[in-house]
Amino acid sequence: MQIQLSQKERMFLEDGKIQEEVCVEKYKDYSQQAADAQLKQLFTKLSGEEQHHQNIINEMLQGQQPNLSHNQTQQPVTQSTPQRAMNNQHDKILCTDLLSTEKYVSGTYDIDIFESAEPIVRQAMQHLQQDEQRHGQELFNYMNSHGMYDVK
Repeated sequence: MQIQLSQKERMFLEDGKIQEEVCVEKYKDYSQQAADAQLKQLFTKLSGEEQHHQNIINEMLQGQQPNLSHNQTQQPVTQSTPQRAMNNQHDKILCTDLLSTEKYVSGTYDIDIFESAEPIVRQAMQHLQQDEQRHGQELFNYMNSHGMYDVK
């Protein structure tokens, strides 16, 4: 099924494409920098999911109905010793930066959802936003369990 994008939808999808490219590259780069093996694994997994988001956006920009299903096998993230990561300030900085990025992208998608005239685009943007929120939750959970994000 071909979809017709409004000028506004095309503009915010082009912006989203750039944001997803940034996310993919950050997660790839940060997975190489992280000291904790569990964090490396989490960043690698999320990089793949961000690549999936970029593919969804590219499909819509080409006028195609996007494939929203995650076609990669979800590898369970193994647990690491909280003590080791707690002492790694660099891992905390990486996580904090990525959590901030996820908050920004999710907020952008929130606006895009409200400005989507095409139901297929709206549904896809809702899907992407939910994924970004889940990514943020995974980062938060890692940080909280490793003493990097204290909830009082």
